[in-house]
Amino acid sequence: MIPSVLPTYNRAPLSFIMGEGAWLTEADGSRYLDLGSGIAVNALGHAHPDLVATLTEQAGRLWHVSNVYMIPEQQRLADLLVAHTFADTVFVTNSGTETAELAIKMARKYWYDKGHPEKIGIITFEGAFHGRSTGAIAAAGGEKMTKGYGPLMPGFTHVPFGDLEAVKAAITPQTAAVMIEPIQGEGGIRTAPEGFLKALRKLCDEAGALLILDEVQCGMGRTGKLFAFEWDGIQPDIVMVAKGIGGGFPLGAVLATEEAASGMTAGTHGSTYGGNPLACAVGAKVVEIIANPDFLAEVNRKGALFRQRLEGLIAAHPKVFEEVRGTGLMLGLKCRVAPADLVKAGYAQHLLTVAASDNTVRLLPPLTITDEEITEAVTRLDRAAATLDV
Repeated sequence: MIPSVLPTYNRAPLSFIMGEGAWLTEADGSRYLDLGSGIAVNALGHAHPDLVATLTEQAGRLWHVSNVYMIPEQQRLADLLVAHTFADTVFVTNSGTETAELAIKMARKYWYDKGHPEKIGIITFEGAFHGRSTGAIAAAGGEKMTKGYGPLMPGFTHVPFGDLEAVKAAITPQTAAVMIEPIQGEGGIRTAPEGFLKALRKLCDEAGALLILDEVQCGMGRTGKLFAFEWDGIQPDIVMVAKGIGGGFPLGAVLATEEAASGMTAGTHGSTYGGNPLACAVGAKVVEIIANPDFLAEVNRKGALFRQRLEGLIAAHPKVFEEVRGTGLMLGLKCRVAPADLVKAGYAQHLLTVAASDNTVRLLPPLTITDEEITEAVTRLDRAAATLDV
């Protein structure tokens, strides 16, 4: 008999009832150090007091009105994102998948309105993850996500990650955009090669294509900059944001330049829940906290500390680990063992990590993790690895 919850997840045998900071607690009082953050969602940890206060205050005033009306909290969030980024305008969604759908629509509508309806092609990269909708899985193209779902949305060309020559070869007069994650999360914490995003920006300008960045997982301070593309000093046309921007509350956003968004006029897109007062109040508080230069400096410092400790871990367990990947507090351990085995061994040490492709385990702690908790995390990883070091 099918369970009441559709069985689409391979869930761990853990059930948490409370969280605080970097820790989760089960009903029996067992505490786990959380290096997953709900897959990079709980950017400020569990039950952050400022977010709890903001959510509680807004919940006592107004939850939902729909986008038929002006929403002050949505305006405030959009104003903050525009003030701190390249963007001229923002559309607020509920999730990362929704941002992918809008980014695709926005790029195609842009060229349609420019008198080039033939420009519908979008170049994406092998190993990508852009969400679970039919459009998003077509964009990613991996068999694991697309098998069994019938005809996929056409117009996507998939090329090897980091291969500029392959991008050049894939560009045609029908190319509308290039879409890429600066750091692939699900794909195994794979960072675009140095200079690759700059080269893509130049290539898009020369070819007359928009540059779309998927920063759903690597954005919102995760790499030590508000957005990962800032490390390359480029300006994208469209950026997809979600996960960490809500600090645990469902929230996403599409950031765009005025030019890229010029086709999205009244009636061309919408959302019932997207941009609701409750989510936007929380999101605005998250942006206020994370965009602070001092906060981002701490992410960089702690990221460097964590990486240093992980390098020592690899040296101690060369049969288990191959390398450390990533930037800031978006780190990955490339393994010589099955990632699922390391994740499971971590459970025995009351440590939570997240498996990814390319034989990698993701370490995505809250950006508020302390130095002491980083030390404790590496100690528990060391004990977990010792059980696999045979």
